[in-house]
Amino acid sequence: MSNNKRYPRIAQYKEPAALRARFAELGFELPCDNQIAKATDDSPLARPIDIGGFTVGNRWCIHPMEGWDANRDGSPTDRTLRRWRNFGLSGAKLIWGGEAAAVQPDGRANPHQTMAVSENAGGIKALLDELLTAHHEKFGSTEDLLVGLQLTHSGRFCRPNSHLLEPRIAYHHPLLDAKFGIDPNDETLVWTDQQLEGLIQSYVMAAQLAQYAGYRFVDVKCCHGYLLHEFLSARTRPGPFGGDYEGRTRLLKMIIKGIQQACPQLLVLVRLSFFDAPPYVTGQEVGVPMDFEHLLPYQYGFGCHPDNPLKLDLTEPLRLVEELRDLGVSALNLSCASPYYNPHLMRPASFPPSDGYLPPEDPLVGVFRQIDAVRQCKQAVPDIPLVGTGYTYLQDYLPHVAQAVVRQGWVDMVGLGRMVLSYWNLPADTLERGVMDRKVICRTFSDCTTAPRNGMISGCFPLDPYYKQMEEAGRLKELKRPPT
Repeated sequence: MSNNKRYPRIAQYKEPAALRARFAELGFELPCDNQIAKATDDSPLARPIDIGGFTVGNRWCIHPMEGWDANRDGSPTDRTLRRWRNFGLSGAKLIWGGEAAAVQPDGRANPHQTMAVSENAGGIKALLDELLTAHHEKFGSTEDLLVGLQLTHSGRFCRPNSHLLEPRIAYHHPLLDAKFGIDPNDETLVWTDQQLEGLIQSYVMAAQLAQYAGYRFVDVKCCHGYLLHEFLSARTRPGPFGGDYEGRTRLLKMIIKGIQQACPQLLVLVRLSFFDAPPYVTGQEVGVPMDFEHLLPYQYGFGCHPDNPLKLDLTEPLRLVEELRDLGVSALNLSCASPYYNPHLMRPASFPPSDGYLPPEDPLVGVFRQIDAVRQCKQAVPDIPLVGTGYTYLQDYLPHVAQAVVRQGWVDMVGLGRMVLSYWNLPADTLERGVMDRKVICRTFSDCTTAPRNGMISGCFPLDPYYKQMEEAGRLKELKRPPT
């Protein structure tokens, strides 16, 4: 890919003051401390927090990250177990779901996705045991470690048998149908109300399996363009699960209530795409949105303005956060958009995935957009714990910003995603020693996304020696060569 506009790399900023100056150039203020504070220095990230009556030991969280490396029956391989072991070694005290476990075989986004089905009850327990054992061996206790399992159905992005889409959609989206080659007249792809009743039971059964395995919570995944997130924008869907706000949020709430009734001792958390945007055009150039002018007022997004869907409108997302709090959801992890159709919003990066486009803005703008949206949510709904997303691109200065925004009350906890694939010890290093290991800091090369898009496992091929020596690493280099 070629780029007419190259944005400064984070490594070019030699001190926090230089990064703060760049923030000002871009037109925003984002707190950024001068030094990394250790736990003994009263780091804001070292302070415990109550989630649903459980005292979590610090403010670091690990986001769910699939490796697409389970066995075909959804059980873990050695690679899956290794990743969960690293989560346990990280030093973070909230493990938000580990990775997305499909509640039905048809709901997998990859043939090698973990599944939370009865046939894999032993597998999901093995993942938890591996993580807890590693954490106990390194830190001496798991009493303040909160671990859950993320439950999902991939909906529009199901690939349960091969690399070809086998979509199960909430409704026909004119832009996404066109982008992913879905027949807009094929109604067999759309969930019926009766089928959704069965899906609710699949979520409940998956939660029961998680509880039996020893997980303290489940995350009902409602983000990134997957099924439950898609229902939030199903304005054109008739019947009880679409149309107005009440209809579009009904499926999520029914799943939560079903889990609470069946598993009253299990905490329920939700990872939510807090805002959305129109899909962008895949290509070799700077990203642009697909043409949406003929669809105004825009009816196909959640948290975006109907007259200009490139602008945020947080009215409905804030209402949903309040209602989830009142429903008894113990915490929320706020993300945004989708890695499939507008990755620059969700995962700000210098280097796009193979099915992406060059960043249309300095990725720091995307970082701020997410952090500031969470700040607005925290200000509006202060009495539910919030985990923030989108910090990886900050790289060397991730802890500097993380501890500053927690101290200032913008967010309660900071989540780490792709960064942990290369640098799983980051929470422990920063809290214990006040330093980062620059050799393993994620530089957002997007290989961990490009690999599964092309039928390979996901991992940090550039920086993790475990993946660097694999045959897939060479294949990735070939995939990223510019066309001649």
